[in-house]
Amino acid sequence: MSFYRIFIVLLSVAFLAACSSSPRYTGKDKPVSSVSVTSSSEVRQQLLRQFKRWKGTPYRYGGVSLSGVDCSAFVQNTYRAKFNKHIPRATRTQIKIGKKVKKSQLREGDIVFFKIGRNALHNGIYMGGGKFMHASSSRGVTLSSLKNRYWRKRYLTSRRVL
Repeated sequence: MSFYRIFIVLLSVAFLAACSSSPRYTGKDKPVSSVSVTSSSEVRQQLLRQFKRWKGTPYRYGGVSLSGVDCSAFVQNTYRAKFNKHIPRATRTQIKIGKKVKKSQLREGDIVFFKIGRNALHNGIYMGGGKFMHASSSRGVTLSSLKNRYWRKRYLTSRRVL
């Protein structure tokens, strides 16, 4: 196999892994300690604060900081920094925690998961009103709609951790 073909295969494997990486978070956000997770307005307020801080942060596979972050690290960081909740680093392990939630019963703070390729998963955090925040590979940290055709077709499941 030529060097070029090996490079393409390796690049494809990295892309298919998407947010399933597992480096450990090393950021500097300090967790808050007194958020009532039973209040959807308080949860939403904390999520909006997180979004304002991270909005536009570029996507970087394996990234864990404001200079670049992938989807699972963004979710992990948000839970730790805003709710003092420690969750696994990788999307493939995050999808196993908490309890399953029907799409019609989503609440602010639920983690939404998408199947974006044969072996690739993506995730974000539900914000309410049909929106979720996530680290997009093309737009960085952004808000998207679950009603958007792309996300609607790829929706996989949701989990409630709070």
